Amino acid sequence: MIHSLFLVNSSGDIFLEKHWKSVVSRSVCDYFFEAQERASEPENVPPVIPTPHHYLISVLRHRIYFVAVIQSEVPPLFVIEFLHRVVDTFQDYFGLCTEAAIKDNVVVVYELLEEMLDNGFPLATESNILKELIKPPTILRTVVNTITGSTNVGEQLPTGQLSVVPWRRTGVKYTNNEAYFDVVEEIDAIIDKSGSTITAEIQGVIDACVKLTGMPDLTLSFMNPRLLDDVSFHPCVRFKRWEAERILSFIPPDGNFRLLSYHVSSQNLVAIPVYVKHNITFREGSSQGRFELTLGPKQTMGKAVESVLVSSQLPRGVLNANLNASQGTYTFDPVTKLLTWDVGKINPQKLPSLKGSMSLQAGASKPDENPTIIIQFKIQQMAISGLKVNRLDMYGEKYKPFKGIKYMTKAGKFQTGMQRPHVSCVKA
Repeated sequence: MIHSLFLVNSSGDIFLEKHWKSVVSRSVCDYFFEAQERASEPENVPPVIPTPHHYLISVLRHRIYFVAVIQSEVPPLFVIEFLHRVVDTFQDYFGLCTEAAIKDNVVVVYELLEEMLDNGFPLATESNILKELIKPPTILRTVVNTITGSTNVGEQLPTGQLSVVPWRRTGVKYTNNEAYFDVVEEIDAIIDKSGSTITAEIQGVIDACVKLTGMPDLTLSFMNPRLLDDVSFHPCVRFKRWEAERILSFIPPDGNFRLLSYHVSSQNLVAIPVYVKHNITFREGSSQGRFELTLGPKQTMGKAVESVLVSSQLPRGVLNANLNASQGTYTFDPVTKLLTWDVGKINPQKLPSLKGSMSLQAGASKPDENPTIIIQFKIQQMAISGLKVNRLDMYGEKYKPFKGIKYMTKAGKFQTGMQRPHVSCVKA
């Protein structure tokens, strides 16, 4: 299935490669680099690139491209899911999945890739199994391995490999038993210049951190499960019970894992949490323009909008911007024409605003472009879709665990269109 894997950094350099069958030349990545040059943004590189003798299937995570080389047709989503598992495993082992972390632990990386894929086919992709096969790196273990020449590979087969629940190792014991779930939603939206929603959708995930003794059986129910659409589950979830009762029933893996991901695409269910009032005008016969922008909360159920960052690519004719921010700080790059405003937390009693003048290049025609405003934000303790967990129950064990649910909403690709620049008839 998968013949080779290449890791490409943001500079376009291949810093790691792994071959499971015959060695594939690095030159095959030239097709990927060509597609990368044609893409307007790093994330716009096509996930599947056909070549005369291979298929290149890639994902972009943490500014690193993971490029798999395939010689025969396979379901692309199967390969993409495996590549995401590789990234998640590196993150679980090393804390960060960066070029530096991978290079610092290159021996463990090759050991993991050797276990995760057998002759090109996925074998062990569950974190619990891999951690029994290959011990996570520590400073002490690294020193011992350097002195003795030993490796991180375990001497025994993992206990969960042949069980009916291969994602959970046996004999798990904890002094403090706890189960925490994070409901995280990203809202993607395009708002036109009048404030009307053109398109809006929500991508949500439920991440879990479960540290429970023994073999617990959990059920998680929602107050409004019909909101969930296009749901993807962890293999531990019993799908038949979800179909029948809309209840998540599962024996959880040990540690951190993604329980499910979901998609809400009905626009009537997607609330827009912030609004933007903006205006840009230029005087006829003058090289000056006026810029005004105000932000405010909207449909946040009383929750604070935090970590707000506003950016906009201004027209090429703008030479400089002299603005006044009522809150936070702003920067304008006269070379790239990128305006960035770090707002921070929005105070509903005193809405943040950015106002001032813009200078145009001498002799430049009045801009007729329509700049797009991109907004980033976070809202703690709220799921913008309205999804709420009803209760979490545990069976099969007698102790009472600590349980917790946390909600967060953040902006994905959230953008609003600036009003078309207005040219007034007032002479300077």
